[in-house]
Amino acid sequence: MIKLFSLKQQKKDGEASPKTANQKKASAAQLRIAKDINELNLPKTCTTEFPDPDDLLNFKLIICPDEGFYRTGRFVFSFKVGPNYPHEPPKVKCETQVYHPNIDQQGNVCLNILREDWKPVLTINSIVYGLQYLFLEPNPEDPLNKEAADVLTTNRRLFEQNVQKAMRGGFVGGTYFDRCLK
Repeated sequence: MIKLFSLKQQKKDGEASPKTANQKKASAAQLRIAKDINELNLPKTCTTEFPDPDDLLNFKLIICPDEGFYRTGRFVFSFKVGPNYPHEPPKVKCETQVYHPNIDQQGNVCLNILREDWKPVLTINSIVYGLQYLFLEPNPEDPLNKEAADVLTTNRRLFEQNVQKAMRGGFVGGTYFDRCLK
């Protein structure tokens, strides 16, 4: 009986010793984001940047549309992947101030798969294509920037002029936009 106790103790001691303070078990979110990033199939108009290569949960996506109202622009989005990913979508913000019906002045993005239509089977790739599509086909039916949405629905030519003015850097209405041409 004493031998049995000592074997159990040795086993416990053996389990504890290989783990050091520097070794952390990867979370489910970290494992899934690593898989998503490894399988990213970015269109030629998109690139990613990882400010800290060891932190896959925080990164940037740069979209440079080559057609539509926003062609020649450069738009930066920050991704913050939470611990409940993929059961909750990442937090995505547009860091580039943009005149767009679906992006407000604080950088919030109105994209259904980032809110009510998120499903754990969706990936970072799904979000990238969704964001890219917003630049090709802005949606005035579900706006965060109501003024831009109204202009898009009532006067497409003026909307295009406002987008160009904002991307060159300048005022549109009472809002100043920094230059974001590539």
